[in-house]
Amino acid sequence: MLKDVEKTIGFTFKQAAILEQIFTHRSLLNEAGNKDLQNNERLEFLGDAVLELMVTEYLFHTYPKAEEGELTSIRSALVRKENLALVARKLDLGAHLKLSRGEEKSGGREKDYILANTFEALIGGIFLDQGLVTAQSFIQTHLFPTLKTIIKKKLYIDAKSALQEYTQEYLKCTPAYKVIMDQGPDHDKVFIVGVYVKDDLIGKGTGSSKRKAEEAAAQKALAKIKKK
Repeated sequence: MLKDVEKTIGFTFKQAAILEQIFTHRSLLNEAGNKDLQNNERLEFLGDAVLELMVTEYLFHTYPKAEEGELTSIRSALVRKENLALVARKLDLGAHLKLSRGEEKSGGREKDYILANTFEALIGGIFLDQGLVTAQSFIQTHLFPTLKTIIKKKLYIDAKSALQEYTQEYLKCTPAYKVIMDQGPDHDKVFIVGVYVKDDLIGKGTGSSKRKAEEAAAQKALAKIKKK
């Protein structure tokens, strides 16, 4: 039940309709054929803007000596789909999603981009329901703690560049990226990209664009290399 979500996030909605909308995926509308049913995409759009503002302000004050480029990289790592999905899983948001049967069968509750979008929709919903200060408090409580790991592991550094530097120095070659699969409609396309070193697949990544999928693949490859 959605009331369980309120207990998990420590926030009670004044407007129940907003809470329902947050967890309604567009696939359900296509299946139900109910034009009056509101999906979470508009809330996601709003939440994305609120999130960028709050993160930008926080980083600006937290790292007064950091240059603009470094702040941009840290912000990108903090709001990356994979990181938002990580937080969404901790809050168990996927369990409460309303999906079509097809999306359910395809594992929609565990897809990073759907979970990340739901997290952004949740932020947008909180903003609409109780304003910017409450939305800021939610972001600070649930998202900002992940910044410690991002800084410690230097996850804000461009993964593709880091991987290329590593492979050129130690393996004397350059990584190659290939699209393994793309799926979904044009407005909601998802790409799966593999990164190869000497024809060996060393990482796969998913993203809403080829660039994002390549970056995710490079991150996976770097994580794999560092474990050796």
